[in-house]
Amino acid sequence: MAGLSGGTGKTIVSLALARAFRRAGRVVAPFKKGPDYIDAQWLGLAAGRGCSNLDPFFHSREIIRSVFYHKSAGADLSLVEGNRGLFDGMDERGTCSSSELARMIDCPVILAIDCTKMTRTVAAVVQGCAGFEPGLNLAGVILNRTAGERHRSVLLRSMETYSDVPVLGVLPKMGANPIPERHMGLMSDQEYDGAGHLDRLADLAEEWLDLDGIAAVADAAPNFGPAPAPVFPGPAAAKAARIGYVHDAALWFYYPENLEALEHAGAELVRVSLLDGEPWPEVDGLYLGGGFPEVFAERIAANRPALDYLHSRAEAGMPIYAECGGFMVLCDTLEVDGASHKMAGVFPLGTAFCPRPQGLGYTEAEVVEDSVFFPRGERILGHEFHYSMCVSDGAADLRHGLRMCRGQGSALGRDGFLHRNTWAGYNHIHALAVPGWANRFVAAAAAYGKGGGQ
Repeated sequence: MAGLSGGTGKTIVSLALARAFRRAGRVVAPFKKGPDYIDAQWLGLAAGRGCSNLDPFFHSREIIRSVFYHKSAGADLSLVEGNRGLFDGMDERGTCSSSELARMIDCPVILAIDCTKMTRTVAAVVQGCAGFEPGLNLAGVILNRTAGERHRSVLLRSMETYSDVPVLGVLPKMGANPIPERHMGLMSDQEYDGAGHLDRLADLAEEWLDLDGIAAVADAAPNFGPAPAPVFPGPAAAKAARIGYVHDAALWFYYPENLEALEHAGAELVRVSLLDGEPWPEVDGLYLGGGFPEVFAERIAANRPALDYLHSRAEAGMPIYAECGGFMVLCDTLEVDGASHKMAGVFPLGTAFCPRPQGLGYTEAEVVEDSVFFPRGERILGHEFHYSMCVSDGAADLRHGLRMCRGQGSALGRDGFLHRNTWAGYNHIHALAVPGWANRFVAAAAAYGKGGGQ
């Protein structure tokens, strides 16, 4: 599922299709193109099955095909939601675009078009897209945000007259987005029960979309060819360490492959929360992903046992890896709407939530100091999307592990603040793009668990 740009409705269409096919008894394997946690989470909820990301910036064609093939196992249909416009990539050649991803996995494309204030022009746009890039299989279009029967009639006649690309459905304008949004996109399902709204989207799909025609497009996809290598080659290592990972409404941005990589490397994963007040079990390492700590800052600040545990374990040399929201929790304070909330205090820094993004997009960085997670000299591809920023003058004086070659990072082109065996910053990684990270994390946790913490 692709669009002409961001905001054309392809996410809503993808959710509607995933839910409708699931209700019809089909097993749907969902995927999201690009670095995205929120849409992927909703796609997984709609399909009732975990969603993986496919990203040509992070991953080679071989890795992408492996993830797609193996995560589709046992499914009747695989649904990939693109991002931005179909041909929009990192340069004028469309590098890392949704169309490039479609070619990598030999996947037919259905284009969702926002038809607001357009009729015949839609046919011209579709024909232009169909012939724009060699090797693209534009198998159909969905006409979105149509204004009424007359509008739909002119659109359909125009497509029949001027285009040979089939129309696989039309959708009327919706009065409001069925899933609330906030600064990073759709609101998290961790905070909002969207099951009923997903079912209403499925109702919409069943009424307005040609589900049989869309399923036929998937069925007619080219043969995938020989099975690629497994996502994680070789047998999983024996369990060597317990690693806790914070997963609650405040922090929940984890690529499934990051957790799978840790397990494959020998980690026993233990889920913990900053919000429920339950005591944390003893672990050998901690992983704090991104999320929305600014929304729950008061509740996090009130959970002093968890914050004190983080601080004491960092001082004891436990391996702790924190990304974005997790980094904010490890700082001294978090400022939201003028109120300052006391956090774990591992780093003598404050972060403040801002009305506009402070870092957005892909990142490239060089490791400039050895740590238990990365060796000096390694090049890391990642991404960042944060509305907060460091507000402490002392950031420049702290040890840091990354020099940002592309992207903002935390301060002065730096990221990956270091304190003993704690690493924290705004940069997100995908484990399949940094293949040694999981093994090193587990090894460090195992050493700590045996009394080898530094």
